[in-house]
Amino acid sequence: MTAFTDIKAADDRELVITRLIDAPRELVYRCWTDAELLKKWFAPSPWTTPEARLDVRAGGANRIVMRSPEGEDYPNLGVYLEVVPNEKLVFTDAFTDAWAPSDKPFMVVTVTFEDVGTKTRYTARVRHWSVEDRDAHEKMGFHEGWGQCAAQLEGTARQL
Repeated sequence: MTAFTDIKAADDRELVITRLIDAPRELVYRCWTDAELLKKWFAPSPWTTPEARLDVRAGGANRIVMRSPEGEDYPNLGVYLEVVPNEKLVFTDAFTDAWAPSDKPFMVVTVTFEDVGTKTRYTARVRHWSVEDRDAHEKMGFHEGWGQCAAQLEGTARQL
């Protein structure tokens, strides 16, 4: 069962979630870096993730498509800035494939994975380009959506 722990945001442009996931960090990390596994948990149900292409290395691009229950696709493009296997992923939507600037940069995400016995402390810190972007993301349901995805992530990791 996923446990919630409150972590404070560093400033007024950051949103943070953290969970204690009942799975080893290597498996939780694998769920973030294996496209077929990521498609199983990335979008909050009843949304789905029909497409995920991941080049998990600093400078590598990703394309993750989330599909609404009504069948609308929402592509998310980005570039990995830092990859530390089983410990940390940093990525942004400020760039797309081959370091091309995006039309509207929105966020930089830092995901960390820490051992807590046989479990993993999973933390996602999302820094936004502006306070307005942060507020918009929070109003879109950041905490509920990312929280639901963390539970789905745990379920996927536990099945490995």
